[in-house]
Amino acid sequence: MSRFPLSSIEGSTARPVAARGPIAACLGAVYIIWGTTFFAIKVGVQDLPPFFLVGTRLATAGALLLAWQGLRGRRLPLPREWGCAALIGTLLLVMGNGSVAVAERWISSGATVALGSVLPLATAVWSGIFGRWPRRTEWIAIAVGAIGAVIMLTGRDLQANVLGSVIILIGVASWSFGTVLSRRIAVPRGATGFGAEMLCAGVIALAISAALGEHWHLPHDTRVWYAWSYLVVFGSLVGFSSFRYVVERVSPTLASTYAYVNPPVALLVGWQLGQESFSLNLLIGLPIVLASVALLAWAHSRSDNLPVAGTSALESEVGVAGPE
Repeated sequence: MSRFPLSSIEGSTARPVAARGPIAACLGAVYIIWGTTFFAIKVGVQDLPPFFLVGTRLATAGALLLAWQGLRGRRLPLPREWGCAALIGTLLLVMGNGSVAVAERWISSGATVALGSVLPLATAVWSGIFGRWPRRTEWIAIAVGAIGAVIMLTGRDLQANVLGSVIILIGVASWSFGTVLSRRIAVPRGATGFGAEMLCAGVIALAISAALGEHWHLPHDTRVWYAWSYLVVFGSLVGFSSFRYVVERVSPTLASTYAYVNPPVALLVGWQLGQESFSLNLLIGLPIVLASVALLAWAHSRSDNLPVAGTSALESEVGVAGPE
């Protein structure tokens, strides 16, 4: 039986199956690109209010992606799908990205990404609440990654603002919940869905910005323009689309492993471009983090070859797992 992606079936919420090459490429894009966006956000909020920054970048990226889909003859989402896209966009982008933009007004990009490294743990908990706890090997990989992140980041002076830390943790909880929920509701699949989520999130973020009385203005600093453009093209169009592509095709735990790779990338970018310093703990923690990612990927590849209890023969054939 051919293993065609189930996303080609209208209304299907099953997980499509894709070749490992595109999945690996998209994971790599998320690993590297999102590690660089923490510094770009830090630059952006120096001149732009946080929700205005988030709203304008997401609305622009979403509109561009939907326009491209329209030129290709793809249909727009149905009314119910727009509602689901707005929900997931709010959880992932308004609360997830918004928390980063707000917190980075007070704490460093290094502290932000350090707190965000607990994301795989949060994703595993939400997956368990929905019915599929990680297997023992996956838990070991998560624990190893957490140890590596702690070793890597405890060498830095991360005297994070308490309020900023709480905001980041709320964003992590929201992002991880949205990641798991997105596979269980009628979110539009593919690029159209990604564009709808970003456009809805952008509109909602701008509404929050207006409600908070943020001052809307064009950036005065050329560096802020560069940062905003980078966030639109790479952070949103490339990075978010790659992440959602991965989420539709692999377990949420594997999709969230970028939280282990983003810290060293963010710290290196901050060191090169922002003259931020970091300790030698990075050289110790980084190999441990990367080893945990490899272990989690290996555990996921093994579980993909095992039928999940309670699934139908069709689901086993096309590789659709049970509740996760």
